[in-house]
Amino acid sequence: MTDVVKTVSDMITAGYESMTRAEKQLANSLLDNYPVSGLGSITTVAEAASVSTPTVVRMVQKLGFRGFTEFQSRLHQELEATISNPITKHERMAPNAPGAHILNRFADAVMNNMRQSLGAIDPDDFDAAAKLIGDRKRNVYLAGGRITGTLAEYFFTHLQVIRPDVTRMSSSPSGWPHYVLNMNKGDVLILFDIRRYERELEALAKTAAEVGAEIVLFTDSWGSPIGKYARHGFRLHIEAPSAWDSSVVTLLVVEALIEAVQGANWDRTRERMAQLESLFETTPLFRRPVSRE
Repeated sequence: MTDVVKTVSDMITAGYESMTRAEKQLANSLLDNYPVSGLGSITTVAEAASVSTPTVVRMVQKLGFRGFTEFQSRLHQELEATISNPITKHERMAPNAPGAHILNRFADAVMNNMRQSLGAIDPDDFDAAAKLIGDRKRNVYLAGGRITGTLAEYFFTHLQVIRPDVTRMSSSPSGWPHYVLNMNKGDVLILFDIRRYERELEALAKTAAEVGAEIVLFTDSWGSPIGKYARHGFRLHIEAPSAWDSSVVTLLVVEALIEAVQGANWDRTRERMAQLESLFETTPLFRRPVSRE
């Protein structure tokens, strides 16, 4: 198998946790419009991240480059390879659309998000989170923010089919204390929080952690403040050529967890699904297939 060549973004992501606060600020700036954000002068790159030029020099050396010039040379090589390789150019194109079309720019961003996010997920941590969520001795609660609440709703819709004792918390923070009142030590709280982190969600996480709830967090590559309370956290890349962040990778991980949870105890899950299907038969919710006899 051919080794995957690490990009500069891979190097930044891999070394992110060991960086200083200023270096993380620079890293976030570089990844925000990668690789273009790193192609200006060293002064421009520093000013865009609101850091000093020595910070830029120190960080690129930490990444393994001899200096800023070598760092930029690698970025130019990546950009040139992407543009000049006909196979890469062909495979990234949507049918009947020019390369600069939003479909292709969005697809490029999402694929880059997926590669970076999945490369950073520890399979053992993923398995442990799935085991925690699938433990029927624990109640499971889910909540999200103004936008991410839809992801919490999606996860809930599937989990309530797979196992009992799953609760989708109200979208109104004023009702959250009532849910925390019913939480027991060891129960699971699944939270979704991406940039412009919501204070109410952080307060919920803190309160739930104080009563002994185990928190599973879905956040972005920068990391919600809720991370300090979470037992398991998925820091996922969400950048997209849009005014909105992308939820594609978050949804991918959610759906993978759904399969992991239902597959770990399929016999009981199948029995529960069969009971649900019987209940559906008593309602006109779904259309029955028309007999062709």
